[in-house]
Amino acid sequence: MRAYTPKDNVQAKPYYTDRFWVAPQVAKHDVSSDAVFESDLNALKSKFEILDAYIQVEQMVVVINAADNFAVLDMLKNSLQYNQLSEMSAIDWLAKEGKFEIFYQMLSMSKRKRLRIKCKIDEKESIQSVEKLFRCADWSEREMYDMFGVVVNNHPFMKRILMPDDWEGFPLRKTYPLQGDEFAAWYEVDKIFGKEAREIIGPENRDPARIDRYDTERFARLGHEVPRGVDITNGEPDTPLVYQEKNGAFLITKFDPETSVTITDRNR
Repeated sequence: MRAYTPKDNVQAKPYYTDRFWVAPQVAKHDVSSDAVFESDLNALKSKFEILDAYIQVEQMVVVINAADNFAVLDMLKNSLQYNQLSEMSAIDWLAKEGKFEIFYQMLSMSKRKRLRIKCKIDEKESIQSVEKLFRCADWSEREMYDMFGVVVNNHPFMKRILMPDDWEGFPLRKTYPLQGDEFAAWYEVDKIFGKEAREIIGPENRDPARIDRYDTERFARLGHEVPRGVDITNGEPDTPLVYQEKNGAFLITKFDPETSVTITDRNR
């Protein structure tokens, strides 16, 4: 078994990009330039401490204390007509600030305005669930916990949603290796066959760009089905790549990979 390599910052300076690079910010404008946003901001300031506020790309961004997240969203929904939570998640600023940024993207359909609420928490700090205000926050908060490790208090079912329950690490943190760590490389082998089979089977290949038409499980390939478990170690004849079975589902024009054209002009 190979030695374990710590995954801290292993992808900090990959050869093709810098994961910690921050894109330049677009212009910010004063809230007073929009009467609707100015009124909404004054209403928020009357009840909460506002750390920063500005207009960016025609939407207002308001920075608040993390402890006020539920009360602020409650006021936005029930008093200020921001009745839809269209998106929420976290941003990893651990390397730079030791914090996560939590954001809530709000939409007022009656005002035709978009507003973003932002707050920051420490790595080990939790945040209040807003699922009772917006049901759509249920899965988003679970995904935030699953991918970043942000714990959400008072959530009705706080557990992983994409990764297995016993997964180690949080895949969307900037320090998480793109190809996974040792745990990821051996996860399914250890679960299905046991660690004693590592030397026999080998680690998993988690290269998302790798495509092999002639793998060892060709039991559902159009034009050349191979029953599961059949030994094809001695090879097999080349078979054409097809997109429709004979006498299969009707297509107006049958797709032919030999005569097809890949469009490269995006303005075409």
